[in-house]
Amino acid sequence: MIWETVIGLEIHTQLATDSKIFSGSSTRYGAEPNTQANMLDLGLPGTLPVPNERAFEYAAMFGMAIDAVVQTRSTFDRKNYFYPDLPKGYQTTQLFHPIVEHGHIDIQLEGQDVRRIGVTRAHLEEDAGKSLHEDFDGMTGIDLNRAGTPLIEIVSEPDLRNAREAVAYLKKIHGIVRALGICDGNMAEGSFRCDANVSVRPKGQAEFGTRVEVKNINSFKFVEKAINHEIERQIELIEDGGTVVQETRLYDPDKDETRSMRSKEEANDYRYFPCPDLLPVVLTQDYLDSIRARLPELPEARAQRLVDDYQVTDYDARVLTAEGDMADYFESAAAAGANGKLTANWVMAAVSAWLNESDSPLSQCPVQPPRLAALVKRIDDQTLNSKGAKSVWEAMLSDDAEVDALIDRLGLKQVTDTGAIEAVVDQVIAANPGQVEGYRAAEPDKQGKMVGFFVGQVMKASGGKANPQAVNKILREKLKGE
Repeated sequence: MIWETVIGLEIHTQLATDSKIFSGSSTRYGAEPNTQANMLDLGLPGTLPVPNERAFEYAAMFGMAIDAVVQTRSTFDRKNYFYPDLPKGYQTTQLFHPIVEHGHIDIQLEGQDVRRIGVTRAHLEEDAGKSLHEDFDGMTGIDLNRAGTPLIEIVSEPDLRNAREAVAYLKKIHGIVRALGICDGNMAEGSFRCDANVSVRPKGQAEFGTRVEVKNINSFKFVEKAINHEIERQIELIEDGGTVVQETRLYDPDKDETRSMRSKEEANDYRYFPCPDLLPVVLTQDYLDSIRARLPELPEARAQRLVDDYQVTDYDARVLTAEGDMADYFESAAAAGANGKLTANWVMAAVSAWLNESDSPLSQCPVQPPRLAALVKRIDDQTLNSKGAKSVWEAMLSDDAEVDALIDRLGLKQVTDTGAIEAVVDQVIAANPGQVEGYRAAEPDKQGKMVGFFVGQVMKASGGKANPQAVNKILREKLKGE
């Protein structure tokens, strides 16, 4: 049987406000437990919530960025359930009249057409506290610093069909909220996390399969792995004669598996009702217009500008603008006069590799944009070949000397003198008569691969400094033996 996967994401985006959504407590991350929770956050009787205007502004900005309807009237509701980290016994959220509805995000995987993913809604709500298990032997501690932190929960339509699409969608949202400045996007600290609703159905069937929610996934890599595991688990279960149970599961990255957490509740189980402590919030059209006028450049518009201004490809532009600081870094280097396409290649390869290996922010990269621009210029003017450039890059990571000084010190200036290259080519041909004879006897389509041996020998003999294009041209002429 051919199976089709149906995925919907619920993204919890922590808004970058200084104080909580209904109280004046700080939202600063990393404070001592329970030092940023006041009477309202503790759920003490007699306290009343006061909405944080900035949270509405940020939610409206997001709605405008995804071409959604930003409602001028929204309301809050109580979602009733009991967890130790929710002292009020309910979460204040927006079920019936959310502030944002009916938006969309366009995604494109490499080599595929653009796909439009619907965003059902983005509603404001408060976060819960956090249970602490590590520091208490046999007991659980409760930290309410996070209780009341403002979130927008971004709910997609079930339009995603595989884990790669889900990650592309998630990254697109991540880039938007960071470009807007409404969320720091820090997934390690839980500022941006998601639940994935996954089901499978026979391909061609209209009815959805039973969905399983994989809860609180906080990295792009884990989202892809968790969804792929859950797809495999459900298909294997059904094909073995079992039945998928509607439930909430947790992803264990150490074992690369999901495991049951609890049965999944339906909306009725939460006994939603309008919050009696909060009046409907009305946003005037003038207020919304003023927010729209202040919207910054969004990743999609920026990507098009990079194509226009720096002649990078559409793919390059999408990769660079997926992270705002990456695009900033690229633009700073390219604006210093470096070739746009070459700069993009180095940012997406060498700089990205450094980020992955160091697990550090781009601001701490030892090679800042002006130095990368200097390196790219020396590649562009053929002072360096690709091998020499990689050696200089490696040196730059631990040595703050100027690029030209490093090239001189390491002796990596490219040899472009055709006479000098021709002499080395002659030496290599003379030293390898058997390979030369084999090359000349080979069919033309095989000669293309065989020439690589001679190129390697010439580059080795020149200490890696010969211009590869010149080497190729001279070699092919000489190997003809005419």
